[in-house]
Amino acid sequence: MPEYDKLVRDEIPAVIRADGAEPVTERVDGAAYEQRLAEKLREETAEFCEARDPEELADVLAVVDALVEQAGRETVERLREQKAAERGRFDDGVVLLRVETDGSGRSAEADGESESTETGE
Repeated sequence: MPEYDKLVRDEIPAVIRADGAEPVTERVDGAAYEQRLAEKLREETAEFCEARDPEELADVLAVVDALVEQAGRETVERLREQKAAERGRFDDGVVLLRVETDGSGRSAEADGESESTETGE
C-alpha cells in the first residue's frame, strides 16, 4: 500500500473513494499547513520545470493562491506592487549576467544591496 504523506487537493479523498479505495488523511492548519504548502510548492514547481506543461503551471498557481490566502491577500498584493514599482516586473526577459564595478571596487552589493536584491528575488 503506497504511502504519500503530502498535501493534496481538497477533493482527492472523494476521488479515491469513488475509485473504491479508502484514503487515510489528516487535516493540518497554522504553521503545519504553511509548511505543507511550501513542500507542495517545491513539488509542483519541480514538475512544471520538468514538463513545461500549462497544467502543471495551474497547480503551481493553486498552491501560490493558498499561500497568498495564508499570508493575507492584501498584504501580498501591496508588496508585489511595491516591488514592481521599485524594481520592475519580469516582463522584458532581462537576464543579469554579472555586476561590474565602476573601478572604485564598489558594486551594487557594496552600496547596500544584497545578492538577492540584485537578482530581483
